[in-house]
Amino acid sequence: MYPAGFKGRAQRLTDIDVARVGRLIGVGEDEIRAVIEVETSGGGFDSQGRPKMLFEPHVFWRELGPGQKRTAAEASGMAYQRWGTKPYPKDSYPRLALAMKIDASAALRSASWGLGQILGSNHRAAGYPTPGDMVAAFCDSETAHLEAMMNFIISEGLDDDLRRHDWSGFARGYNGAGYATHGYHTRLAAAFARWQAIPDVFAPACPKIGLGSRGEAVRAAQQRLADLGHDPGPVDGIFGRGTQAAAIAFQKSVGLVPDGIIGPKTWAALTKEK
Repeated sequence: MYPAGFKGRAQRLTDIDVARVGRLIGVGEDEIRAVIEVETSGGGFDSQGRPKMLFEPHVFWRELGPGQKRTAAEASGMAYQRWGTKPYPKDSYPRLALAMKIDASAALRSASWGLGQILGSNHRAAGYPTPGDMVAAFCDSETAHLEAMMNFIISEGLDDDLRRHDWSGFARGYNGAGYATHGYHTRLAAAFARWQAIPDVFAPACPKIGLGSRGEAVRAAQQRLADLGHDPGPVDGIFGRGTQAAAIAFQKSVGLVPDGIIGPKTWAALTKEK
């Protein structure tokens, strides 16, 4: 169960977490940072150390269904049928507390939580058996927020949109049919462009390498290829024909363009594979 006051350890993300989790779906830091920036302005906790949360009365109306609970929620202003009927308060937690007195589970399902603003009703797609389990994890760490966001993206089939930088397709699936009204797609594109101008955390260790490259990044790639059963020859830090052949074989095995160049997509696949 979530802690009292929704205040847990509230551990923040590190840059390495962003890079690591992004590689689960074969994207870099820039794509992940763009989504986080648009959804929660870059942070998953509010000034009190609680997960950032937006209670949605129109979702509560839907979650309650017909009956006395919905009638009571409507009478108290906690639920209404259409989005935008009333302005949202700056802090949604007092409204959530009132809604939980009517139906705690429905209230948790009717709020968007954390870095990725995952709706509580999507807890299973995010990897949690109940909305309470998801919220409890979100009270502890932003890493849990980000991993849940990745799970949801994969569940909804949006990872390919993100890899292609199809911002309209991604926003449609992630934010709903009204995404264009709120400019989610243009905001995502702009945020991505800003983050592209900043060097990635993993860039020094995982640069684009190919025939003729030398150094520790080559050695790391050779060792990883060898571990995965694609013999590059000596693990010597020299990208020769043997390493190129092993890279091509690996790329073919995971459905990547077999060009023998180890760039962001191949690095992502190499670090993801067991």
